[in-house]
Amino acid sequence: MKHFFIVVNEDKESAGVLGEQIRDSLKRRGCRAELSDELPAGGVPEETECVITLGGDGTLIRAARNLNGKQIPMVGINLGGLGYLTQLGRSGNVEELLDALCMDRFTVQDRMMLKGTVYQNGKKVTESVALNDIVVSREGKLRVLKLRIYVDGQFLNEYSADGMIVATPTGSTAYNLSAGGPIAQPDGQLMILTPVCPHTLTSRTIVFGPESRIRIEIPKESGAGQMAAFDGDLIVGLSGGDYLEVERAETVTRVIRLDNRSFLDILKNKMYEA
Repeated sequence: MKHFFIVVNEDKESAGVLGEQIRDSLKRRGCRAELSDELPAGGVPEETECVITLGGDGTLIRAARNLNGKQIPMVGINLGGLGYLTQLGRSGNVEELLDALCMDRFTVQDRMMLKGTVYQNGKKVTESVALNDIVVSREGKLRVLKLRIYVDGQFLNEYSADGMIVATPTGSTAYNLSAGGPIAQPDGQLMILTPVCPHTLTSRTIVFGPESRIRIEIPKESGAGQMAAFDGDLIVGLSGGDYLEVERAETVTRVIRLDNRSFLDILKNKMYEA
């Protein structure tokens, strides 16, 4: 690799300084590198071969959504909390990382993404993608939601809950995990449906295949006060009669891996950090 784009989360301490150091170090290796605190509206330069994010999982996820369809490999340096998606932590050797990138000593793992489409009055109003999850939850006052779930056109159940999560394997260690959902191998192909604080003893997570289509419907009598969140970033308001359809996206996020550690090794280390 010779062409890099570095995305810096300026909210993280020392991220800007580290970004400048990485840019200068790549240039000394004969590479081209651009530095920004966000991805340009017009996208990264066409010759970009790798995007490096400095921040946490959220920084990499936002970049992945903004780069949707570009198929550019990404690698993250974690300056935040646990960092399941990022390759390197604060104590990692950045120079070794840059050497590996410049000398093509890495593998690329494709991560499944979700596509969510919001319908109001039977018409499509919003469509976007998510790497971690798409969540339907309440906005405003505290109250229980009624959510009707259909899978592949067949009615599944009506849930009384604080919300509903549809997660990818990558997102299984995010909100899904906090809500009691299972952990999945991140390069797997499946969709995880997890109710948030269900008001029943029989509501459990259900795992579906990647070709499933999940529909979350707001009953007409519910009125306003719900929302759909794509990776916690894009927020779309929902009212009674609206519904959200979630399916596997046609595109993937390409994540760079530098070592041969198994997912279980990474998981154990992250759990210990927590």
